[in-house]
Amino acid sequence: MNKAIGREGTPANTDTTGEASIDEYIAAQRTPAQERLRLIRSAFAQALPDAQERISWRMPTYWQGRNIIHFASFQHHIGIYPGDKAVTHFAAQLQEFRTGKGSIVIDDEQDLPLELLTEMAVWCLSAYGK
Repeated sequence: MNKAIGREGTPANTDTTGEASIDEYIAAQRTPAQERLRLIRSAFAQALPDAQERISWRMPTYWQGRNIIHFASFQHHIGIYPGDKAVTHFAAQLQEFRTGKGSIVIDDEQDLPLELLTEMAVWCLSAYGK
Protein backbone atom coordinates (compact mmCIF):
# COMPACT_ATOMS: atom_id res chain seq x y z
CA MET A 1 0.00 0.00 0.00
CA ASN A 2 1.46 3.36 -1.02
CA LYS A 3 1.00 6.29 1.33
CA ALA A 4 1.83 9.85 0.41
CA ILE A 5 5.05 10.82 2.12
CA GLY A 6 5.44 14.28 3.62
CA ARG A 7 8.57 16.40 3.37
CA GLU A 8 10.09 14.93 6.52
CA GLY A 9 9.56 11.36 5.37
CA THR A 10 6.39 10.71 7.36
CA PRO A 11 3.02 9.89 5.86
CA ALA A 12 1.36 13.14 4.82
CA ASN A 13 -1.32 14.52 7.16
CA THR A 14 -0.70 11.97 9.92
CA ASP A 15 1.51 14.19 12.06
CA THR A 16 0.25 14.37 15.63
CA THR A 17 1.64 17.83 16.37
CA GLY A 18 -0.67 20.80 16.60
CA GLU A 19 -3.68 21.26 18.82
CA ALA A 20 -4.12 18.55 21.44
CA SER A 21 -7.85 19.00 21.94
CA ILE A 22 -10.91 20.20 20.08
CA ASP A 23 -11.07 23.23 22.40
CA GLU A 24 -7.53 24.16 21.37
CA TYR A 25 -8.31 23.51 17.71
CA ILE A 26 -11.34 25.83 17.76
CA ALA A 27 -9.46 28.54 19.69
CA ALA A 28 -6.70 28.48 17.05
CA GLN A 29 -9.11 29.11 14.16
CA ARG A 30 -10.15 32.43 12.65
CA THR A 31 -12.62 34.23 14.89
CA PRO A 32 -15.58 34.23 12.46
CA ALA A 33 -15.44 30.42 12.21
CA GLN A 34 -15.17 29.66 15.92
CA GLU A 35 -18.90 29.89 16.74
CA ARG A 36 -19.80 27.77 13.70
CA LEU A 37 -17.25 25.15 14.79
CA ARG A 38 -18.72 25.13 18.31
CA LEU A 39 -22.21 24.56 16.87
CA ILE A 40 -20.99 21.64 14.74
CA ARG A 41 -19.15 20.19 17.73
CA SER A 42 -22.30 20.43 19.84
CA ALA A 43 -24.41 18.76 17.14
CA PHE A 44 -21.95 15.88 16.82
CA ALA A 45 -21.58 15.51 20.59
CA GLN A 46 -25.37 15.24 20.97
CA ALA A 47 -25.64 12.76 18.11
CA LEU A 48 -22.71 10.64 19.32
CA PRO A 49 -22.84 10.74 23.14
CA ASP A 50 -20.60 7.67 23.57
CA ALA A 51 -17.97 8.73 21.03
CA GLN A 52 -14.60 10.07 22.07
CA GLU A 53 -13.52 13.49 20.85
CA ARG A 54 -9.98 13.57 19.53
CA ILE A 55 -7.77 15.21 16.96
CA SER A 56 -7.07 12.87 14.05
CA TRP A 57 -5.59 13.86 10.70
CA ARG A 58 -5.26 17.35 12.28
CA MET A 59 -9.05 17.63 12.50
CA PRO A 60 -11.62 17.38 15.28
CA THR A 61 -12.86 13.81 15.12
CA TYR A 62 -15.52 11.69 16.75
CA TRP A 63 -14.25 8.18 17.37
CA GLN A 64 -16.12 5.11 18.54
CA GLY A 65 -14.11 2.02 17.74
CA ARG A 66 -12.95 3.88 14.65
CA ASN A 67 -13.18 7.37 13.18
CA ILE A 68 -16.86 8.22 12.65
CA ILE A 69 -16.86 11.82 11.38
CA HIS A 70 -14.42 14.76 11.18
CA PHE A 71 -14.72 18.51 10.65
CA ALA A 72 -12.19 21.24 9.89
CA SER A 73 -11.95 24.97 9.34
CA PHE A 74 -10.48 26.57 6.24
CA GLN A 75 -10.08 30.16 5.05
CA HIS A 76 -13.59 30.55 3.59
CA HIS A 77 -15.41 27.38 4.56
CA ILE A 78 -15.81 24.49 6.95
CA GLY A 79 -15.27 20.94 5.74
CA ILE A 80 -17.26 17.99 7.04
CA TYR A 81 -15.76 14.55 6.44
CA PRO A 82 -18.35 11.78 6.89
CA GLY A 83 -16.90 9.41 4.27
CA ASP A 84 -17.97 8.41 0.77
CA LYS A 85 -20.92 6.27 1.81
CA ALA A 86 -22.49 9.10 3.81
CA VAL A 87 -22.06 11.66 1.03
CA THR A 88 -23.75 9.23 -1.37
CA HIS A 89 -26.50 8.36 1.12
CA PHE A 90 -27.33 12.03 1.80
CA ALA A 91 -26.76 13.29 -1.77
CA ALA A 92 -30.32 14.59 -2.22
CA GLN A 93 -30.03 16.68 0.96
CA LEU A 94 -26.58 18.00 0.05
CA GLN A 95 -27.42 19.55 -3.32
CA GLU A 96 -26.83 23.14 -2.13
CA PHE A 97 -23.32 22.26 -0.94
CA ARG A 98 -20.14 21.40 -2.78
CA THR A 99 -19.20 17.79 -2.16
CA GLY A 100 -16.20 15.67 -2.97
CA LYS A 101 -15.02 12.18 -2.24
CA GLY A 102 -16.22 11.75 1.33
CA SER A 103 -16.41 15.49 2.00
CA ILE A 104 -18.88 18.35 2.26
CA VAL A 105 -17.94 22.03 1.92
CA ILE A 106 -20.04 24.55 3.86
CA ASP A 107 -19.06 28.01 2.65
CA ASP A 108 -19.02 30.80 5.23
CA GLU A 109 -22.06 32.48 3.69
CA GLN A 110 -24.16 29.29 3.86
CA ASP A 111 -26.32 28.45 6.85
CA LEU A 112 -25.12 25.48 8.87
CA PRO A 113 -27.41 22.49 8.26
CA LEU A 114 -27.20 21.41 11.91
CA GLU A 115 -30.19 19.07 11.77
CA LEU A 116 -28.74 17.34 8.71
CA LEU A 117 -25.28 17.13 10.30
CA THR A 118 -26.80 15.55 13.41
CA GLU A 119 -28.68 13.01 11.29
CA MET A 120 -25.53 12.32 9.30
CA ALA A 121 -23.44 11.70 12.43
CA VAL A 122 -26.00 9.16 13.70
CA TRP A 123 -26.03 7.48 10.28
CA CYS A 124 -22.21 7.37 10.21
CA LEU A 125 -22.14 5.66 13.59
CA SER A 126 -24.55 2.98 12.39
CA ALA A 127 -22.66 2.53 9.12
CA TYR A 128 -19.07 2.76 10.37
CA GLY A 129 -19.12 2.33 14.15
CA LYS A 130 -18.29 -0.67 16.28
